[in-house]
Amino acid sequence: MSYVDEVLEQVKAKNADQPEFLQAVSEVLDSLRPVIDANEELYRKNAILERITEPDRQIMFRVPWVDDNGQVQVNRGFRVQFNNAIGPYKGGLRLHPSVNLSIIKFLGFEQIFKNSLTTLPIGGGKGGSDFDPKGKSDREIMAFCQSFMTELGKYIGADIDVPAGDIGTGAREIGYMFGQYKRIQGMFEGVLTGKGLTWGGSLARTQATGYGLLYLTNALLKDHNIDIAGKTCAVSGSGNVAIYAIEKAQQLGAKPVTCSDSTGWIYDPEGIDVALLKEVKEVKRARLTEYAAARPSAEYHEKKNGEHGVWQYKVDLALPCATQNELDLEDAKMLVANGVISVTEGANMPTTLDATKYLQENGVLFVGGKAANAGGVATSALEMSQNSERLSWSFEEVDGKLKGIMETIYANISDAAKRYGVEGDYVAGANIAGFEKVVDAMLAQGVC
Repeated sequence: MSYVDEVLEQVKAKNADQPEFLQAVSEVLDSLRPVIDANEELYRKNAILERITEPDRQIMFRVPWVDDNGQVQVNRGFRVQFNNAIGPYKGGLRLHPSVNLSIIKFLGFEQIFKNSLTTLPIGGGKGGSDFDPKGKSDREIMAFCQSFMTELGKYIGADIDVPAGDIGTGAREIGYMFGQYKRIQGMFEGVLTGKGLTWGGSLARTQATGYGLLYLTNALLKDHNIDIAGKTCAVSGSGNVAIYAIEKAQQLGAKPVTCSDSTGWIYDPEGIDVALLKEVKEVKRARLTEYAAARPSAEYHEKKNGEHGVWQYKVDLALPCATQNELDLEDAKMLVANGVISVTEGANMPTTLDATKYLQENGVLFVGGKAANAGGVATSALEMSQNSERLSWSFEEVDGKLKGIMETIYANISDAAKRYGVEGDYVAGANIAGFEKVVDAMLAQGVC
């Protein structure tokens, strides 16, 4: 049995109740077979795969808080510090009812390689809670965030672990968490990223993941002599990533025609009105029904089981920007039948394994989230740099660095795929390029 298969069996036995984590590990290790087989003796002797698939630590804790009716509520908090071989742990805090240990571990494992790909010195981690911020008052959000940080603050620091935002965790939540950390620790340090601009945040952070997705998508298309201008795009989601992917796509001359939220989706053949979308989602925090009500060209469709949502339309580019496993095999078949050119992931693992394989086998240019959505964490690392220097860079300076990072990521994953005989397989290329850097650091630092 190969070293990869041995470790996969061990991981499955130890984590049998964690499907998302097992999916992530299987996808990564399978695509790493060429590099692992070429170095099997060295990696086996140093237990590289056993060490990289086992988190440094998994922290799980109770989060008690009081709601507006005076009732005490209890949620569960998580922080998985996965690997710090190349820098402090770095990864977002997800607040969503679906959050459990499996999801946090899958996200933290993916973050190791994504962070490595940014070329910046940051390790992999992830955290969050099963708390749902939707429908909560600002006071309730503050009560939760303060309680959450009271416990999490024991394990993080500017040179230890630097969390950030994620689903459900925006500027408001980061503000409440940072205030509590400062209060408890008695110091002002860059312990969180995604901060407000007046207290250590970075310009372009809000736009970073969506903009970065399009910078990489454009680099991918250019490498295949395809002009992004004039192309139509299907986008899922309507949060930060989706909104700013839509905005940058339009700036590059493409036409996004869809977006979605948890209750339904919009199809707007005239192109998504990004200003209206921002008003509905960022200002009013409302549902997409309000977008449709204000936009005569838009069709609103309520989400129902068995429907393909945003993936059923004839488009050139698909940009999944919502959540994990949102694009399945049937969706992939529909996209291929409609002539899609590329699928680049703005969310974390939004495409199922069988859908990914189908897209690749049918000639679709596919880049997974580890590479395609690395712009957010890259700009978080740039925020860390500004905090360390006590400086604030201009929007243009940060955006220029982001564009350069994303183009470098594409060049590196393309090169890694070519070096190991899997040219055009950008999933393998991303995993290999990210893995090589982390493993070099692990070997240099001994058994730790």
